[in-house]
Amino acid sequence: MPSVSCLDDLPVFLQALEGRPYPAYKDLKGVWRGEDLDLRFVYVQGDPFATPSVLEVRYPPRLLEPLWVHTRPEGKVAVEDFLLRALRARLRGLGAGGSGRSGEVRVEVESPKVLKRAGAHLAPEGLFLRFRVGLPAAGRRILGKEAERLFRALVGHLRGLLPELDRAALLRHVRQAEDFAFLQERLPERGLVAFVGEGAILPRESGVSQRPLRGAVPFQSPPALRVAFRVPHAGEVVGMGIPQGLTLITGGGFHGKTTLLEALVHGVFPHVPGDGREWVVTEATAQRVQSEDGRSVRGVDLRPFVHDLPRGQDTSFFSTEDASGSTSLAAGILEALELGARLLLLDEDTSATNLLVRDARMQALVRRETLTPLIDRVGDLRALGVSLVLVVGGVGDYLELADTVILMEEYRPQEVTAEARRVAAARPTGRTYGEPRYPLRPVDRAPLPQSFDPSRGRKARVKGRGLRELLYGEEVVDLSALDLFEGGQVRALGGLFRRLQGLADGRKPLRLLAEEVLRGEDLFALEEAPELAGLRPLDLGAAANRLRALEVRQVEG
Repeated sequence: MPSVSCLDDLPVFLQALEGRPYPAYKDLKGVWRGEDLDLRFVYVQGDPFATPSVLEVRYPPRLLEPLWVHTRPEGKVAVEDFLLRALRARLRGLGAGGSGRSGEVRVEVESPKVLKRAGAHLAPEGLFLRFRVGLPAAGRRILGKEAERLFRALVGHLRGLLPELDRAALLRHVRQAEDFAFLQERLPERGLVAFVGEGAILPRESGVSQRPLRGAVPFQSPPALRVAFRVPHAGEVVGMGIPQGLTLITGGGFHGKTTLLEALVHGVFPHVPGDGREWVVTEATAQRVQSEDGRSVRGVDLRPFVHDLPRGQDTSFFSTEDASGSTSLAAGILEALELGARLLLLDEDTSATNLLVRDARMQALVRRETLTPLIDRVGDLRALGVSLVLVVGGVGDYLELADTVILMEEYRPQEVTAEARRVAAARPTGRTYGEPRYPLRPVDRAPLPQSFDPSRGRKARVKGRGLRELLYGEEVVDLSALDLFEGGQVRALGGLFRRLQGLADGRKPLRLLAEEVLRGEDLFALEEAPELAGLRPLDLGAAANRLRALEVRQVEG
């Protein structure tokens, strides 16, 4: 049982630490109980240059009645997300001086996505919020008086959080997330894979910003693709529906093709009201795939795309440390299908062209081709119930196969499917569509437990580095091709890999392992990591596929 002290005694306790060696802060650990809230020191840093301490505030049930406004689980996640954002706003600018990371006050919410977060938990027994505080020091001596001033201000803000909460904003936040979930669930029954709301602001300020671009052209749906949904809170919402099947997004350079695709990538998660993309809703199992020169591939049956290599090299269980653009794209598509993706998102600019298409001239010249391009697999994808959204600017061979063609002009979409078919008929490519030798079918692979062992000597190193890298044991896992939106998601992967290590047995497929891990994962239970954020089984599986230490066995059936 943690020690329990009176919260009113905390200022005097901190002042008494003035000038003592920094490890004396460890005496703070435990619960400081107040009339309207409890403050718990979950983790106390041992050095001012170390990762800041973790604090938890608990509000009793009697104060929480205004927070029970959700009607479905996604709404509860939105309540927790909103409260953590409200806490971050209150504590912004609060801090103290000192050495190292002294005086830092940090609440982790990095994006406009409404995500499950380790830093918030609403339960019948209370509301729990966690955040980091760097305990003040000069050198390695405690600044007790500075700490006392910091915590007086901190506790004041914590006491004001719930009484001064913007209830109208909370309701908007929760209702937006619940409407998003409702609409996302109903995409399949309407024969759609995505929805883009009328008036949405799709462009961002820059490639490294998730804030909407000021002055951007509001989205207007083309009449032929305009659909309406009636959602529980907002009533009728109108926008562009992207049908199942093969959809091409085309147009001239800088007219918004990739911007639309990027919005669809982000649309797998709900967004906060006012983000501009809050009514962009994408099939929950959508996965963007691209070429990744130099990535490792482990035990993938590449024959649907790569086969009959010189010298009889077999590709039915293909592994490499240094995949080419076409090989990595083929592996990415097959891995996504294996993990259960029902929508693939591709951009011509980031895809190896020789895996997208092989035109008539090259068919006539190159007789011994070892690649089956994606264009010859469109029918197979349809048979599997998998849709494809492809951004193209120079590959016109897909026009005759497309179910839907969207032309972007000056950031405004037009539905031009009939015109595209007329163009295709009037200008035949002359390419032939043969019967691929190998069927397109995802082959399950079961990881071996040693794949996820981060041990390095006697110490296991696990550390996230922004959105692009995860240090895991001796390996730096390159995540740059994945769509992770917060550093907290990257850091969460480290713990999830450890859980995969305990569950992997060389028999259970990676898809089922990822689903099992996330179904049983309670981010809030990881007390010393309040910055962790939730992700999808698809994201976990895709990250696992980029471990160079990955070892797998193919699973029959």
